[in-house]
Amino acid sequence: MFDEKEHGLTEEVLANTDVLVFWNHMLQEEFSDDVAERVRRHVLAGMGLVVLHSGHYSKIMRKLLGTSMTLRWRHGDRERLFCTCPTHPIAQGIPAWVDIPEEEMYGEFFDIPKPDDVVFTGWFAGGEVFRSGCTFTRGLGKIFYFQPGHEEYPIYHMPVIQKIIKNGVRWCVPVVRRPAPLDNAWVNPSTEEVYLSSHQK
Repeated sequence: MFDEKEHGLTEEVLANTDVLVFWNHMLQEEFSDDVAERVRRHVLAGMGLVVLHSGHYSKIMRKLLGTSMTLRWRHGDRERLFCTCPTHPIAQGIPAWVDIPEEEMYGEFFDIPKPDDVVFTGWFAGGEVFRSGCTFTRGLGKIFYFQPGHEEYPIYHMPVIQKIIKNGVRWCVPVVRRPAPLDNAWVNPSTEEVYLSSHQK
């Protein structure tokens, strides 16, 4: 990512992206402020965003959600991922729980704003719990944050984890996409004036 121009997230790329799947680890502060702001603008305009694992602490997420995004963590734990919102589209076809044999523990308190939905909740063998799959809406854009996944463990090779991510992408597909940022609009004539003029005999 850091050897690509603008991290590969140019204006042209984002304008042609329905859903961005984003993961990064370490070097968070070296990520371009301008690119993070560009991604934020595109999400507000309707682009979907799926953020994986340590991407929670990215500049993109901190800009979009407005909190520190901090948490507690530890290497090498077992996770049981519970589906806590089985009616959500992201949970379609997902069992009541998924066992992940080895994972990096993420624990509460997770400093995020109140999610729209907590689709998955993780329990770790060390006793911690975590809001592991959360959805948010910002502007016209939908965001899905999904905790499982780590570069040292083959979690993304698990078919059920792949299915959750695919479901997340489908859910985040834009319903409305605005090419320009939302702005205050002066209304003249009024809607009633338009109605009356169209119904005059």
